[in-house]
Amino acid sequence: SMPASARRATSARPSYRRSNPPPVAMKTAAVALALIGSAAAFAPVQQGARSVALSGAIDDMAGSTMPFKAFDPLGLAELGSDTTLAWFRAAELKHARCAMLATTGYLVQGAGFHFPGMLSTSENISFEQLSAMKPLDAWTAVPEAGKQQIYFTILLAELITEARGTHYTKGGDLPTIVFPPIDFSGVDAETLKKKQTAELNNGRLAMISIMSFVAAANIPGSVPALIGNPAF
Repeated sequence: SMPASARRATSARPSYRRSNPPPVAMKTAAVALALIGSAAAFAPVQQGARSVALSGAIDDMAGSTMPFKAFDPLGLAELGSDTTLAWFRAAELKHARCAMLATTGYLVQGAGFHFPGMLSTSENISFEQLSAMKPLDAWTAVPEAGKQQIYFTILLAELITEARGTHYTKGGDLPTIVFPPIDFSGVDAETLKKKQTAELNNGRLAMISIMSFVAAANIPGSVPALIGNPAF
């Protein structure tokens, strides 16, 4: 038999047995690794397919014309879903329309055309007085109450277009002009697409124009073509 001192030494020796993880934990880890691997394997393919689909969608949209067909250097069309693309298109359309109005208004004001009568009797400001000013100076001279009325009209138009029918991010029509109401329901699809493309292209040019006007009015000499023009 083993001496008592030897038995005590053996029992005091530390145990180095390896503890195996529970079977359930091992299965969970295996499943997680499998899912991660499959996701990594298929994600690029899905992204590539989605990019091709979006590229085709952009080519078919109104406004995709030469010489910059499907012009999207920043890849904004691929930032989200088709809903995101619809929101971007609606935003471009609204900005285009506002820019066309702003550019036309700037040119009319700069040419000296104006409504007859008084803009504000309480402030003793006439349209003729405003027409003698540069466009941005004329806006500054508009009474605060007049500016608030303009802001409210813009808000009302925005609410009407956003609340009308099925929303464009859910498959509905893009925002339409509130006033004057224009009905294009009787126009065939090909002609309508040409009209929409013309509107977008004119709006894009107007956005560049109004930015140039504002730059020329605030930074003398920034737009060489407008140097010396009394409207700036």
